[in-house]
Amino acid sequence: MLDVRDAKSIYAAIEETVDRLGPNLFVSVANAGVTQVKPLLECTPEFIENEVRINVLGFMNTHIAAARQMVKQGHGGRILGAGSIASYRTAENLGPYGATKFAVRGFTEAAAKEWAQYGIRVNAYAPGIVDTPMWDHIDRELAKIEDISIGAAKAIRVQRDIKLGRIQEPEDVAKLVSFLVSDEGEYITGQTIKTCGGSSL
Repeated sequence: MLDVRDAKSIYAAIEETVDRLGPNLFVSVANAGVTQVKPLLECTPEFIENEVRINVLGFMNTHIAAARQMVKQGHGGRILGAGSIASYRTAENLGPYGATKFAVRGFTEAAAKEWAQYGIRVNAYAPGIVDTPMWDHIDRELAKIEDISIGAAKAIRVQRDIKLGRIQEPEDVAKLVSFLVSDEGEYITGQTIKTCGGSSL
């Protein structure tokens, strides 16, 4: 099993992938991430380090490992990473998470500039509130902090912030990912594209 906190594990996974499926890695998606909810004054060094190791170091090392394989192949490729609307605007009680997602946006731009010469496009997708276990976790933690019932934190934010009037489904994110790796997205690179139903407006 791949542990993105361990760079050697990432490189081994890339090597195993091309060994099993053939030496033509064309798409890499760094989607692993963790969201921890806590006021900044309560964040311990260990708490912050865990988030950074997964959301930043794991993300960067996955991108670099994939790019090295693509450069070796000489055919270009598509590299994607998981950003967030927090890549543009973070929120209270999600400070370390927001900082890691700003890092995703910055690294995406830098990698796109450096790797364009090899035919590699680098982008990130930036979801908002998605109906997944991760947001159920955020909701539970925010409920404790805000002293409201479980389910209320998510419901309030969906009603208040999402302009399209419904929570985002995982399929909404998948559609953007599919587009970015397709030929239709061939002229897009270095972007962190929001898919948030207008909640970042």
